[in-house]
Amino acid sequence: MLVVGVICAALGYWSLKHYLHSDGFRRLLSAKLSKAVGMAGEFSPFRWDGLVVETGSFDAKGDGLIGSLHADRLHAEVNLSGVRRGVWELAGANVNRLEVNLDTREPFKETSRDVPISRWLPNEVEITGLDLREVIIKVVLDDGELSANGMRVRVDRAAGQHAYRAELDGGRIRLPWPWLPEINLDRARLRYQNGAVFVNDAAATVFKQGRLNGGGEWNPKDQQYTFEGNVRGIKCDELLNEDWAKRLTGEVSSSFVIERHRTDPQAKGTLTIKNGVLTALPMLDALAAYADTRRFRVLALSEAHSDWRWQPGEITFSNLVLSSESLVRLEGCLVIRGRGLDGSFRLGLAPGTLAAIPGAETDVFFPGERGLLWTPLRITGTLDDPKEDLTDRLVAAAESRMFEIIPATGEKVLKFTRSILGESGLIEKGTNVIDKATGTIMDGVGGVLNGILGGGSQPPEPAPLPKEPPKPE
Repeated sequence: MLVVGVICAALGYWSLKHYLHSDGFRRLLSAKLSKAVGMAGEFSPFRWDGLVVETGSFDAKGDGLIGSLHADRLHAEVNLSGVRRGVWELAGANVNRLEVNLDTREPFKETSRDVPISRWLPNEVEITGLDLREVIIKVVLDDGELSANGMRVRVDRAAGQHAYRAELDGGRIRLPWPWLPEINLDRARLRYQNGAVFVNDAAATVFKQGRLNGGGEWNPKDQQYTFEGNVRGIKCDELLNEDWAKRLTGEVSSSFVIERHRTDPQAKGTLTIKNGVLTALPMLDALAAYADTRRFRVLALSEAHSDWRWQPGEITFSNLVLSSESLVRLEGCLVIRGRGLDGSFRLGLAPGTLAAIPGAETDVFFPGERGLLWTPLRITGTLDDPKEDLTDRLVAAAESRMFEIIPATGEKVLKFTRSILGESGLIEKGTNVIDKATGTIMDGVGGVLNGILGGGSQPPEPAPLPKEPPKPE
């Protein structure tokens, strides 16, 4: 019996080894991997050294989510102990280089390739661990191409059927939107189960010192994904173009949620600027001239924050607040559709700021909270040519106020008109001051938005300070 048992064991081992070295085992692995990735693929011929197998490549192509896959220099060892459980167990597997091309506009497809079936030998394959030394991924999105390269990935089995854990180290990720920076991945921990990918946590560096942390999930079959997290430590000069970087300083942080659920992708979050300072803006020079003070020339922002929401072709800033304590405050909402602007705000200024414009602080601005004078403000037009409605109201108030103080009869009209308006006309001077200031203000708004959103327009040169109108005799 003992001799028979030894002979049977030897024959069984020889039969298993013979099957492993046959082309049938290569076809089985090719079919299993093809089904897993949803494409028709095949391993190149195997080279065996006992139970250790190597192959030059695995190549697959498809017309679904995964368009192509190429793996170089694969190595693994077959553990025959898994045969008792009805599986071919591969241990110590590694791939020198893996390249994957995906198109999220296409659905995930199952392959129809038949899997070889044997009555006596296992038909399932189980990988206990996989080391991907270099991973390159290209993903086609609705807005362009996302690419990731230079990543090292370690994959291990997890609890549950068809479940795996993965750890990613290093690599660079480039998003399809040119106004977003390259992401340098530090690490990420993922889990794969039942066709879905879960990002437990990820950490990366953006710009010079910005830190990104987040997590989420992706279901390729349903074309759904959610990723949320936060980014902090980004300097304003890293987001803005060279000229505007000199005018706005501070540190930007933002929370975010990016998701897609059977519709177009969307994103939302809250953005904050800490230690923000505005300087060398024509609009600040104009306000400084009106108020006869230098406090507006360099404006320290005590508050600068906004909720934001993005969808293809549109971005909305709501609950927006820009404030310098007890000096100026802007509150409201701005919608940017394509290049078009649609904003509704409340503008608050310290009393006395517009005292040089007759009627401004009585007919246009009105006392309100925080000890400021407030007025509504509408922003329309485009990023290249923004418009606002405050100038016309200031001009109308100034003209109305001036005519109210002019007597209505005869020589007294001429006398008071000449003495109050002067030879060149105070109303004309005041109107010109308002028009020039408004032009610089709106140029500034357009320049800042273009800088933040990646536009190429340059900010206007600082306008000369407006001269104060002559005082009535």
